Amino acid sequence: MAAPENPFANGPIQEQDPISATPQVTGELLAIDEALAARPAANAADLKAVAAREGGLDVAVVGATGAVGRQMVECLAERDFPLRRLRLLGSDRTDGDVFDWQGNASLPAGPITFHKGTHEALEGVDLILGAAANDIAIELYPRAVEAGAVVVDNSSAFRLLPHVPLVVPEVNAADAFAHHGIVANPNCATIICLVPVWPLAQRAGLTSMVVSTYQAASGAGRRGMEDLVAEEAALALGEPLPAPGTFPYQLALNLIPQIGGFDGRGYTSEEMKLQNEGRKIMHLPELRVGCTCVRVPVMRSHAESVTLRLERPLSPAEAREILASAPGVKLVDEPAAEPPARRYPMPIDTSDQDLVAVGRIREDLAAEDPSKGLCLWCSGDQIRKGAASNTVQIAELLVR
Repeated sequence: MAAPENPFANGPIQEQDPISATPQVTGELLAIDEALAARPAANAADLKAVAAREGGLDVAVVGATGAVGRQMVECLAERDFPLRRLRLLGSDRTDGDVFDWQGNASLPAGPITFHKGTHEALEGVDLILGAAANDIAIELYPRAVEAGAVVVDNSSAFRLLPHVPLVVPEVNAADAFAHHGIVANPNCATIICLVPVWPLAQRAGLTSMVVSTYQAASGAGRRGMEDLVAEEAALALGEPLPAPGTFPYQLALNLIPQIGGFDGRGYTSEEMKLQNEGRKIMHLPELRVGCTCVRVPVMRSHAESVTLRLERPLSPAEAREILASAPGVKLVDEPAAEPPARRYPMPIDTSDQDLVAVGRIREDLAAEDPSKGLCLWCSGDQIRKGAASNTVQIAELLVR
């Protein structure tokens, strides 16, 4: 009997356009990791010394024309990152286009021309911020590291390699200083989950999580957001819906319980990132995570339902006290108040800023010992804290 047709044979959806799902650890990636391991671990003062000596760093943003890349550029301006020169690299299609750089304390405002991402375009660069696809990252960055550059990469290409730190500054900032030329930025859903989970794990220990993510169209980049706008406009005007493009099905007025390609157990690549990356970031190699990732018709900012199994008792009141002062967290937990004073995290409130809002904190009634189980709800901007801002924060660690 012939095998049934695989409806997912066309492979995973691109995540964080143009960043694809986590690749298999190929011989090519292992060779890159071995080459990185042969390099000495970076001196923590290297980039800082260059910035001080030269009056700023020569920085390249690769993938600068996408949603995440453009946000990285905005973050460099907002956060007064020390720049001597800023190079914006994109595709053939955008080669020669001009970006209106708003300026910061070290690099005055003015037009910057986009150029194609090539080895030649990266010559002499001090720091690369990567927002390009895995194949581009694999092609460009190892050679740039050999030439002396440091890379903070938002693709998934290098995240699980042993000699590449995977960093959320609020969780494991010290890991960044063990790099051998490349530091990886985690998946957006991983970052948004771990920023509020980590301070609770530090207090009570963490054995497992059950997570459902509600991921905005922005997780598929500019094209994902454009597709949602086009679908919503067609529905409002009573016109035929455009054919699915970025997503496998209509997203407007719908939920799609698939992000990434499926494995043999029925989990998608996006769902496995939270366990694999969470183990590495929090240094919890035995952490167990059951995850369901859902694409929702929200333009920007992901939300997540998180259930924690803890080693030691932790009450909701104690959890709120911890989270009220946790770095990168905004406690928004007043569900018992009467409207409009009732407050809990929502994507509409967490877009265009860098904090992860957390609320709906309560005991897990399904736990064998409810005192060792917590449920919470969090939301954060996927393009900013879930990608661009976290990348720039890592770069700041290495400079400041």
